[in-house]
Amino acid sequence: MTLEALPLMRGPVMVDLQSTTLTEHERDRLRHPLVGAVILFSRNFKSKRQLKALCDEIHAVRTPSLLIAVDHEGGRVQRFRDGFSAIPPMRTLGDMWDKDPLEACRKASELGECIASELVDCGVDLSFTPVLDLDHGHSEVIGNRAFHHDPRVVTMLARALIGGLHAQGMSHCAKHFPGHGWASADSHLALPIDDRPLDQILAVDAMPYQSLGRLLRSVMPAHIVYSSVDTKPAGFSKTWIKHILRKDLGFDGFVFSDDLTMEAASVAGSIKDRANAALAAGCDMVLVCNRPDLADELLAQLTWKSSKTYQRRLQALMPLRS
Repeated sequence: MTLEALPLMRGPVMVDLQSTTLTEHERDRLRHPLVGAVILFSRNFKSKRQLKALCDEIHAVRTPSLLIAVDHEGGRVQRFRDGFSAIPPMRTLGDMWDKDPLEACRKASELGECIASELVDCGVDLSFTPVLDLDHGHSEVIGNRAFHHDPRVVTMLARALIGGLHAQGMSHCAKHFPGHGWASADSHLALPIDDRPLDQILAVDAMPYQSLGRLLRSVMPAHIVYSSVDTKPAGFSKTWIKHILRKDLGFDGFVFSDDLTMEAASVAGSIKDRANAALAAGCDMVLVCNRPDLADELLAQLTWKSSKTYQRRLQALMPLRS
């Protein structure tokens, strides 16, 4: 069957762009039936006006329109700055909680609304936030991106932030399931290993996921091996995604893989092997970032069949789109 003959749908691959406008090759890539979403980075931003024009162009490329996402947590992970409010690292909310929990929750909700209103106004559908990782003091890559070391505090502040996002019509993605805070290695550069027992991970690090329940619209698993549970990183593990996240915790939302070009993902093999492993484990969509050559390679090789469940879960992330 030719690509032109395939039914209109959003596929399971999220790709990125190289600059502030679309090239003809990028337009062709975004029209590929296996593409379902676009992730934006700082290189895609020059001004609010330019960003809105870019998002409008992306949404107009095809019907149904593609999901547009960005990492916009605050602190050192905020892709758009000029003309956008400066969002502090989430640790500031945890510090505020230690002095005044009610004020911290109010501020978290306010920041959620601020993030969402500014992004939605430009045409962005989803922010990869909140970080639900705990601050165990081990992970530099997480550091002050974490709200707090106490999972109960993380849960309450994340609940307030998500409420603010939802109030302005923005979807979110909680990360990095079941928790990146204990492992010290940066999964962008190496394969982190967390050797704690499952019951400890579930009772502490994964507790916010269980407590937030159906409020969570999407989740991103970590490229971390939890050696007491599986030899595969969580993002490639049926045990973590299909059994623990889906069955035991009852999560029925969308699951994004973390970026398949990260060093920790290379254990799964080629880009096609990585995508197949993530999808087989239970991820709904795979991310291929900063390597357009690998994105094109994957789109040329991947075989995938859509389902009503997949399209329902993805559509739930796009409340403002057809």
